[in-house]
Amino acid sequence: MNKEDLSDLRAEFDAFVKENCSADPQEMQRARDTGDKEDEEPAPQFVDALASKLLAPAISGVYLSRLDIKRVAEAIDESLPIKERAKMLKALFRHTTSKEYLQRAFAEFGRHMNGRILIYEELGETFPNSKSIFDEYTIKAKKTMKMFEQIIEDFEEIEPSEDPLFI
Repeated sequence: MNKEDLSDLRAEFDAFVKENCSADPQEMQRARDTGDKEDEEPAPQFVDALASKLLAPAISGVYLSRLDIKRVAEAIDESLPIKERAKMLKALFRHTTSKEYLQRAFAEFGRHMNGRILIYEELGETFPNSKSIFDEYTIKAKKTMKMFEQIIEDFEEIEPSEDPLFI
């Protein structure tokens, strides 16, 4: 390879970095996800509590990535943009009006969590000294899935009415 080609490539790369990758704190603040109007819309009461428990691996026993949440949404015929996990979860449940929707969503989350449980079991067998750690995460994951059942049971369906301001 020619040295001139490399130096041209380096100069082009440096120009790109200088133009698009600012280390200025003000620039970085502007580049963050500031959200949109949809993020400010109210969501059902259970969403904040669910997010605090489901998105914390120390509590739920599993780590659900943005891609996992997107796959859950796609499995129940919803479309979500990739954002922060909490915003994605809020968007997924924002317009929940029926128990059937919750059941489908939580069943899909359960499938993802059961997949993690299978991985934990396999790792526990492969690494017997760490089995107790994986067993703890398995217990937490199963407890979280029971929480799904409780949320579904406690959820009050919203029936549409002809008058949107009628309470």
